[in-house]
Amino acid sequence: MARIPTPRPPMGWNSWDCFGTTVTEAEVLANAEVLSRRLAHLGWDTVVVDIDWSDPTARSHGYNAGAPLAIDDHGRLLPDPGRFPSAAGTADGTGFAPLARAVHDLGLRFGIHTMRGIPRIAVERDLPILGTDLTASAVADPSNACEWNPDMVGLRWHDPDPTVRAACRAYYDSTLDLYASWGVDFIKADDMLWPYQAADIAAYARAIERSGRPIELSLSPGRDLSLARLDDLREHATMWRICDDLWDSWADVEANFARLARWAPHASPQGWPDGDMLPLGRISVRAERGEPHDSNLTPAEQRTLLTLWCVARSPLMVGGHLPASSEETFELLSNPGVLALLHASGSREVFREGSLVLWSAEVRADSLPAAYLADLSGADDADTVGVHRYVAAFNTGEEPLVVALDAGNVGLPLRLDGPVTDVWAGAAASAIPVSTQDDGARGVAPGSTAIPVTVEPHGVVLLRYLDRGTGA
Repeated sequence: MARIPTPRPPMGWNSWDCFGTTVTEAEVLANAEVLSRRLAHLGWDTVVVDIDWSDPTARSHGYNAGAPLAIDDHGRLLPDPGRFPSAAGTADGTGFAPLARAVHDLGLRFGIHTMRGIPRIAVERDLPILGTDLTASAVADPSNACEWNPDMVGLRWHDPDPTVRAACRAYYDSTLDLYASWGVDFIKADDMLWPYQAADIAAYARAIERSGRPIELSLSPGRDLSLARLDDLREHATMWRICDDLWDSWADVEANFARLARWAPHASPQGWPDGDMLPLGRISVRAERGEPHDSNLTPAEQRTLLTLWCVARSPLMVGGHLPASSEETFELLSNPGVLALLHASGSREVFREGSLVLWSAEVRADSLPAAYLADLSGADDADTVGVHRYVAAFNTGEEPLVVALDAGNVGLPLRLDGPVTDVWAGAAASAIPVSTQDDGARGVAPGSTAIPVTVEPHGVVLLRYLDRGTGA
């Protein structure tokens, strides 16, 4: 089954970190407008309505067992018209179509969250499966229900009767036909990876392909996800989570260093390992955790988060309520020298010792969008030829870290014939040719270049060097 490759990881906004299960149409549009106006020119182009958009009783901090979900006569979820008034009277299939059109009119793509399986309420009503002679109770498998959300039960993929298995496929086909008719461009399909639901993933991807609409598929959550699943993931999905939900704590960010180091070498247009959303800006307005607040990550930790996600080429889905987020948040999200890493090749962790973690990557200048080149410090027409070589020096420790990097050890030429830029500082970094060993550049071999850096606790120094000799 063919999946359309994507040239870079998806980028956009998702409602979960700020509104949890309770986001409204007005809030989606408010965030879409800011995304379009402030960030879309740099690739932030997708707006995603997260979980429980069909629940009229949705609340922050939890899910509602037995919720009276809005569904149609074939057991397919519909938007709650109380929160999404443009979806009122959706028995005709209107659903999210008006909201999707409004998002499209802003030059953006529209996405929704879905859950594996079939709604319990459809099983209780024993609604007919569109295109079959069977009903919801015949395809439902309560023994494989979601462990953390009460809305859905699994499907009977292992039933010995091929008619039942065909009806399971028909249910997914009918739901994806509906979403495609609404103009959905992106689906975050949840409860797919823990435990790994191979039959659902394959059937869901098949249903997307059958719908005829080029919908990108994101799989969640990624707890305990193994590289043994890589080929299957690449065959069926655009992106897949490699961790559980990530929130605005240093412990959550630090835990993803090892995961992203394992998965980053496999990130490519064939599929993108996902470190989860960026809990940046104004979050927890009505969300799963905490009271309304600006991200608890320090400025240094926020730069580390974005740098690590970019150098590992993880998808970027910001979770803050953009209309209420600070200018500092927008400055963080709009640094083209950092975002350029999403177009890198050879991204990998090259060194880890104590609190020092080093990553390297390279980005062909001629692969970058014009908006990036136009904004890069010192960029000119000549910068479209060559390779931007990146070095990210992370400090996971609690004290400042002072180290002299050996250019040859971090993927740079031994001798540099141009400036090295400190990307976050927007200034030139020191680059000192070393002729003899001395205390000023301990660990740097004679004949190489020393680049002294000081990295604050939980911080990062991101260096970029334009190597014109290896471009073209």
